[in-house]
Amino acid sequence: MLGLTAAVVAPAAPARAAVGHAELALRWAPIHHQDVDATGTHALGGRSDYLTAVDFDGDFNGRNNWDRTGQAGADLAARVYYSVVETPTHWYLTYLFFHPRDWTDHPFGETEHENDGEGALFAVERDGSPYGTLRGAVTVAHSDFFSYTPAGSSWTSGRESVDGTLAFQSSPHDAFQHPVTAQEAQGHGLKAHPQYRINGDGVVYYPSTVAETPSGANDRDVRYQLVDIFAPGGLWAQRATSSLFAHLGTFAGDTTGGCGQGTWSCGTNSANAPWGWDDGNDLPGRGEIATDPAKLAAEYFAVPGTLSRSYTRNPYTGAAAALKAAARTAPRVTD
Repeated sequence: MLGLTAAVVAPAAPARAAVGHAELALRWAPIHHQDVDATGTHALGGRSDYLTAVDFDGDFNGRNNWDRTGQAGADLAARVYYSVVETPTHWYLTYLFFHPRDWTDHPFGETEHENDGEGALFAVERDGSPYGTLRGAVTVAHSDFFSYTPAGSSWTSGRESVDGTLAFQSSPHDAFQHPVTAQEAQGHGLKAHPQYRINGDGVVYYPSTVAETPSGANDRDVRYQLVDIFAPGGLWAQRATSSLFAHLGTFAGDTTGGCGQGTWSCGTNSANAPWGWDDGNDLPGRGEIATDPAKLAAEYFAVPGTLSRSYTRNPYTGAAAALKAAARTAPRVTD
């Protein structure tokens, strides 16, 4: 009788669950250096430079945010908004950093305004690893975009010249190296660190699942919570709320509460959400940094290999036609 020997088969390793969008956004969310100016009446001891949520005061009324920033009980816990758009070849992660005030302590020549929305787009190549590889970034500083690549990236300058190197830093709150961004005090332009840097007082924010409030104007370890732009009842769901948005992608803001007092002036309706961001000197249209990020990546960078323009997930798509039509007639807002 022929004897048979059973083959020894090792048990299959459990399949790793696909990385979710929230997990992906947390992985690549930047360590963020926020310069803080604690001097002057409008600084509120530094609180006017703290990151927070659009509805930090409990409502979606953009016209009372300046007024309520300095009130007792204002919740200035750190929150940063994000969205994830994907193609077969790349993930595109947009981050919105919101401040209730864009302010100044200069009496002449500068305008301040209620609400301030600046941010960044990170392009991540889907290379088969769980989180992919970050290849390029574009940041929003007022009405200009600035582009960056990490050291060793295969992406180079496209129609726009790369403005610098995107540095990485380890976080004490997880096991990852994160990109590093920075914002100036008062006007809150956003670039890759160290093109802006903390000068004296400042807050270093770390990505997390919890929202912490700085202990003061010079706190170097504050965790910020990521908030999905497309969460039910969230920022995107409020895009037609007239108390929050004056028109397409532009936050509503007025001159009440002391905005402009002792300075040159106070602007109204002067800050944008990601679908309102625009650099008037480049080819992509208003808001396309968020709504059509593959187009922007193809314009700003020379990308070897394949960069798909077909989206497998784009939560902005349902309103894309309306967004483009409205963008043609909406007034251009320069922060």
